[in-house]
Amino acid sequence: MSVEDWAEIRRLHRVESMAIKAIARRLGISRNAVRRALARDAPPKYVRQPVGSIVDAVEPAVRELLQAVPDMPATVIAERIGWDRSITVLKDRVRELRPYYLPPDPASRTQYDPGERVQCDLWFPPAQIPVGFGHTDSPPVLVMVSGYSRMIFARMIPTRQALDLIAGHWILLQQMGAVPKELVWDNEPAVGSWRAGKPKLADEFEAFRGMLGIAVHQCRPRDPEAKGLVERVNGYFETSFLPGRTFTGPGDFNTQLVQWLVRANGRHHLRIGCAPVTRWAADQAAMLTLAPVAPQVGWTTTVRLPRDHYVRLDSNDYSVDPVAVGRKVVVTADLEQVSVHLAGREVAAHQRCWARQQTITDSVHRAAALAMPSAAAEITAQPGPQVAGEDVEQRDLREYDRQFGLTDVA
Repeated sequence: MSVEDWAEIRRLHRVESMAIKAIARRLGISRNAVRRALARDAPPKYVRQPVGSIVDAVEPAVRELLQAVPDMPATVIAERIGWDRSITVLKDRVRELRPYYLPPDPASRTQYDPGERVQCDLWFPPAQIPVGFGHTDSPPVLVMVSGYSRMIFARMIPTRQALDLIAGHWILLQQMGAVPKELVWDNEPAVGSWRAGKPKLADEFEAFRGMLGIAVHQCRPRDPEAKGLVERVNGYFETSFLPGRTFTGPGDFNTQLVQWLVRANGRHHLRIGCAPVTRWAADQAAMLTLAPVAPQVGWTTTVRLPRDHYVRLDSNDYSVDPVAVGRKVVVTADLEQVSVHLAGREVAAHQRCWARQQTITDSVHRAAALAMPSAAAEITAQPGPQVAGEDVEQRDLREYDRQFGLTDVA
């Protein structure tokens, strides 16, 4: 009997109050068929009688092996029982039977309180970004997702090295205007790793989290579910942010990303039942306040400027005013700028180069370096007092410092 006949029989009986005999006569079916249709509360459904499987004969042997070794591979089971048929049907049966012999392994749902946790990860966009000097690259994007509000913060950084990673953290925390009580990270080398079964933070990241006064939770190796929020956001970037976009450089990438995040954080989130931005006020209020004194982030090193008046930072060479040759200079850099100071005076300032193995030269520094040999030659060529029978006076070496403007340097 079809569903249409079943529905029509019930209509005739309930609506038109027709007798069973009249319904059978109108539809040309037997009265017993009408009685069966009226007695059925659900529509008729064809169910094929189950037939046996070729695996049924060996199922007792499979169960015996699984009871002894619950994680035994299906290929090994096939070898042990002498299976010479399709391995696919055997694998399907083993997949059904194995859970009955494995110990229970339930996954608990993580609950997030306001201000408690922010999950972090590096996303490497599958797109080539121009980084200067005709080079393209896929620099990492630091992504941070709040557990309670699901607010997303992200920024592209030059490298995944610890100093750049920490500088990126500080920029995003400033955008948040607060500090969560715990950051969740996987085993990113710049953050830390598991050693001898215990998590161990890298020295730079340990110092950074100490300045913030927060905790860092390191997920166990090969456990992506522990930070599923940020992992799903990475996929969200690839399906909703990247398609159809082009970028002129890292700065343009970050500009477009910030504009897109405003819309993304304002969209309805199915899991929390509202837009992340509507929860953000409560989330932010429960976080810790930013440190009154900003922690020192970025690159800082002290070197003695060589004669070629260049300093190296992250595989790139940056020119410095040659007046500092032979002196100790302090090189500092963040995600955008590289600066060099001599005794508190700036002697070089460059935009950070994201390409690698490049030489960045300031034309002023080049001109000064070309002019200096002639000035030194003039000083050397000045005649000193010549008196017969007397020794020639030796020039005080401090005169050279005065000529090159280095009298203010100790």
